[in-house]
Amino acid sequence: MNSSLPDDVRKVLDDPARLQALAALEVLGTDPDADFDRLTRVAAHIFGAEIALVTLIDKERQWFRACHGTDLTGTSASDSFCAHTLAGPEAMVVLDATTDPRFMHNPLVTGETGIRFYAGAPIVVAGQRLGSLCVLGKTARNAVEPALLDQLVDLAGLASTLFALKDEARVRARTAAALLREEWRHALTLEAGNVGSWIWDIRTGEVVCNDMFRRMYHLPESGTIQFEQVLDTVHAGDRAAIEDSIQASLNDGVDFAAEVRVEPTIRWLTMRGRVYQRDAEGRALVMMGASTDITEAKQSAEHTRLLLRELNHRVKNTLAMIQSVARQTIRQNPDPKAFIEAFSGRLRTISDAHVLLADRDWSGVHLYEVIASQLGPDFLEHPDRATVNGPDMMLPADHAVGLGLILHELTTNAHRHGAWSTNRGVVNIYWEKREAPVPGLMLRWRESEGPAVAPPRDYGLGTKLIERSLAKVLDSDVKLRFDPGGVAAEIWMPLPVEQV
Repeated sequence: MNSSLPDDVRKVLDDPARLQALAALEVLGTDPDADFDRLTRVAAHIFGAEIALVTLIDKERQWFRACHGTDLTGTSASDSFCAHTLAGPEAMVVLDATTDPRFMHNPLVTGETGIRFYAGAPIVVAGQRLGSLCVLGKTARNAVEPALLDQLVDLAGLASTLFALKDEARVRARTAAALLREEWRHALTLEAGNVGSWIWDIRTGEVVCNDMFRRMYHLPESGTIQFEQVLDTVHAGDRAAIEDSIQASLNDGVDFAAEVRVEPTIRWLTMRGRVYQRDAEGRALVMMGASTDITEAKQSAEHTRLLLRELNHRVKNTLAMIQSVARQTIRQNPDPKAFIEAFSGRLRTISDAHVLLADRDWSGVHLYEVIASQLGPDFLEHPDRATVNGPDMMLPADHAVGLGLILHELTTNAHRHGAWSTNRGVVNIYWEKREAPVPGLMLRWRESEGPAVAPPRDYGLGTKLIERSLAKVLDSDVKLRFDPGGVAAEIWMPLPVEQV
């Protein structure tokens, strides 16, 4: 703390409220301001003084916000005439500084500047004295006319108003910039989230909205939008529901909410809104809200419902199939070990087919995948005594499960009794698509070079499964022959037109 200043002056300079108001202006150390420069020129002219200043004073330094007649940019607070002005009356006058005990030893008086005369009036902003408008001369004076002091006080008041206005403009500009950034952030957030925002002036029918909203409802990219234009894009089947919801919101104050289809794309949108302004009689004036594209969610929900329906159907069919296979298997294989061996393979085949179908949302399975489940994944590149030939195609669920069971029984029989029970036997599998008279698949299984084959006296479960596995596929047909040269099978399955 500088001890050269009187206590009353130091108290003013150190006042926290004053220093806070000064800091809030954010002007200390900034570039000169032409508006304040004009004030100093006017003040110097009025008083016929060599120097005029607009000063701001913190705890230890006096800053010149504007100056006329000097190259100085500031002084220490202890050398400041204006510091005394802040602690004094409305205006302070020093007629001859060399005879004033407060300033006779001041370097501004004793040094090259040679100040003799001073007159200053405080600058007050936000109720705090922050500095002064002053004039200084190098010649002492005998008196100052009261009218001149009144003009100085008026100029200081003008400087105070100018500081306040400039600060308000600065704050407004900063606020406007922050609002603009927030608006951009909000707009980007809405765009990124595919949200269309809207404000509806109910009296005029005009809708102010963002670009996303215009795109959602296929509205013009520019120009005024009327709410009727928005309603015109809504599917006719959803129009009544949306109008009822809007009316309830306008009359009863409940939030408006609706899910609608938009033409011509028939995409699903959810609309939500709320009345934000009403007149003195309670009539709705402004409604604000947002719209979101929920088409994918709708499609996903519908897809899930279809999958669940298909899954329920498959579970019932699968349980019935497993029960039937289990009963027939234990009837043919009363020995527990034989039963487990026979039943587990059939159950695994059904399970594998269901895993493939579940992985593809029950949309179907490729024929190559069904064959690979029995012959191994490398059946095309490294066939093991098997020739496989035919185009890949998508099989519906019932076709895939049935064909999988057939191939399981054929491969099991080939390993136990047929071509693959010897070291020389081979199996030839080939198929083709047919379009006439009925679109479908003809698959043939032919064993050769194995042991001699004779028709069985009693058809076992495997034979029955082969002949009955496609029972759920209407118009399918399985022909099984026990030719002397090897087992042969012809499998016919009608297919949906899009899969041929």
